[in-house]
Amino acid sequence: MESKAAHLTLVPPPDRRQSETALAVARGTARLLRSLGFACVSELALPSGRRADLVALNERGEIWIVEIKSSVEDFRADQKWQDYRAHCDRLFFAFTQDLPCEIFPDQTGLIVADAYGAHLHCEAPEHRLPAPTRKLMTIRFGLAAAQRINRLIDPEGYGEI
Repeated sequence: MESKAAHLTLVPPPDRRQSETALAVARGTARLLRSLGFACVSELALPSGRRADLVALNERGEIWIVEIKSSVEDFRADQKWQDYRAHCDRLFFAFTQDLPCEIFPDQTGLIVADAYGAHLHCEAPEHRLPAPTRKLMTIRFGLAAAQRINRLIDPEGYGEI
């Protein structure tokens, strides 16, 4: 008799919300963030009700949010990025080398990425979070990461909290 475990996959199916370009930029950006000592969670729901493309947390408790942009049109259509600043110490845009840096706001950092890696084009200014917001974001980050691990380990027993 075959076990059910033999048929489980450890990689969840894509959620189809992002374009192939956005997925590639997110992958390369996550690799950069990990090399800088950050753990990353994608598509994290924020207390404001928005959903951040990438949220990164390091051992010092610093929280960075990275908004992925796959085209000039994608950037121009999206003005919600300003709401993310209230939930992070630094705010970045990540995009392909095909996009001009000049379209992005001065008060954000820039990351140029592809599917295999990324580089920090310019650092984001720091605006330290208040302690209660940092605690809330750290808890959300930890819960989201744990839920994703649990879903991978036991897809049939996964339930929303």
